[in-house]
Amino acid sequence: MANCDTNIGQPVYHIPALLTECMEGLDIKPDGVYVDVTFGGGGHSRAIIERLGDKGHLYGLDQDMDAWQNRIADPRFTFVHSNFAYLKNFMRFYGVDGVDGILADLGVSFHHFDDSERGFSFRFDGRLDMRMNRDSSLDAVQVVNEYSEERLADILYLYGELKQARRMASAIVKARQQQTVETTGRLVEIVRPFIKPNQEKKEMAMVFQALRIEVNHEIDALRRLLESSLDVLRPGGRLAVITYHSLEDRLVKNFIRSGNIEGKVDKDFYGQVHCPLRAVNNRVIVPNEQEVENNPRSRSAKLRIAQRV
Repeated sequence: MANCDTNIGQPVYHIPALLTECMEGLDIKPDGVYVDVTFGGGGHSRAIIERLGDKGHLYGLDQDMDAWQNRIADPRFTFVHSNFAYLKNFMRFYGVDGVDGILADLGVSFHHFDDSERGFSFRFDGRLDMRMNRDSSLDAVQVVNEYSEERLADILYLYGELKQARRMASAIVKARQQQTVETTGRLVEIVRPFIKPNQEKKEMAMVFQALRIEVNHEIDALRRLLESSLDVLRPGGRLAVITYHSLEDRLVKNFIRSGNIEGKVDKDFYGQVHCPLRAVNNRVIVPNEQEVENNPRSRSAKLRIAQRV
C-alpha cells in the first residue's frame, strides 16, 4: 500500500470512503448533534466538525482504543470507547435526547490491516487475533481451533461467500488435530489448496473477512445499531451507512425499506407502507473511478442514506 499520508514517514490510519457523499447525505446542521459510530482515523469526524457551529456537537464511537490517539481536540467533540451496538446506552449516559445524524463506515481501517500483530491480514505472519476490541475474550485462534467443522463451514460460506467453504473447514479441522493453528501464515497454508491461483488475493481476503466478522460479532452489532437508530434519531435526522459486504448491505437496505431487521413491510388497509424511515438515495451510492484509483480499498463500498420520518 502506498503511503497516502501527507506527513512523510507517518503511516496513514485510514482514508475515509465516500467522504463528500456522506457529508451531503447527512445534510449537516451547524447546531446539530451527530454521531460517527466508527471513528477510526477520524476522517469522517473531522469533516463533520468543520461543518458544525459553536453549538453543534459530535460524538465519536470506537471499540478499539487505538482510535483514541486520533481524537479531535475540540470542545465540540467527545470520544466514546464503545462498540456501536451500545449507541443508545451511551447517548442516554451523555444526556442526549436525540441526534440529527448517525454515520457508520463498516470498513476496516488501514491501521488494522497493516498491523501484523493484530492478525487481520494474510499479508503478514502473526497471531490469529482479529479483535477490534482487545479486551474481548474471543479471538480468531479460538474460532479456528474450537468451532465445529460445520460451524466453521457456515462462517466461511455466509460471511466469506466462499464456494469451497466446506472443504476449507474440513482441512482446518484436520490440521488443528495435529497442531494448534495459531498464526495467519499457518491458516494461509491450510486454505491455499482450495483457492484458485489467479483469485488468491481476493479469496484469501474473503477467508480473513469471514473470521473477522465472527470474532467481532459484526452482523449482530449492525442489527443492534440499526434498531437503536430509530430511538436515537430525531424526526428529520439522517442515517448514513457504508457497507462492504453483501450481507451487511442487504440488512441495511431491508431496514431502510421496512424499518425492521426482518425486512417485513407493514402496509395499511389501503396498501400504503408504514415505515419510520425514508430512503434519501433510491439507488445505492458507490465510489467513482477517481476515488477507487486513489483508494483501491474503497472499491466495494456502498452507501445508503435514510431520513427519520
